[in-house]
Amino acid sequence: MRKENENVNGMGTKQLHLTASFTSAVDYARHIHIERRKGTDIPYMAHLLGVASLVMGEAGHAGFPVTEDMVIAALLHDAAEDQGGLRRLQDIEQNFGPNVARMVEGLSDSLSEDSSKKQSWPERKQAYIERLRGEPADVRLISVADKIYNARAILEDYREIGPRVWERFKRGRAEQIWYFDELLAVYKSTGTSRIVEELERVVEELRQISAAETL
Repeated sequence: MRKENENVNGMGTKQLHLTASFTSAVDYARHIHIERRKGTDIPYMAHLLGVASLVMGEAGHAGFPVTEDMVIAALLHDAAEDQGGLRRLQDIEQNFGPNVARMVEGLSDSLSEDSSKKQSWPERKQAYIERLRGEPADVRLISVADKIYNARAILEDYREIGPRVWERFKRGRAEQIWYFDELLAVYKSTGTSRIVEELERVVEELRQISAAETL
């Protein structure tokens, strides 16, 4: 007889269930991420909640259980990179456990507490690409969700303001498309999935709509 708290669906796989830890993570992110999305008036929380939503949406589709820890890591995926480096990561571990901290670390391209001491954009992105090859499936799924949100946001803004959208970033169109393509190659190296295929569609649409810039 199945225990009531096992939370198992009809296919015998564990269902995603959110607890007070998720609520705490939302509040934690809200306190440290007071910035806006680049070049917009949109609170940065929109990005974090959007990535978490995409991760939750893969429950039952990912081929492995999507856990609350993954959703929390999605909410906090930029916390160490942008809001305190290694000390922030240690605080996340203390508040949300080593598993969440492991994923946040895997999703960070820098753990420098001083943003002025970070490596250059190409160095950080290349290192992230290489490290991602060895990251487990949970980190890679959150990474895909992060890049889908970013690519969709760029695409939507491109439709509104055109090539000026690239001025919001440290690097322009060519480098941004290169980064998406390199990440897609990593994601697809272990097989494709519906979320990876969605990222590929969005990146291709972004590539096509902005192709006139290179003509």
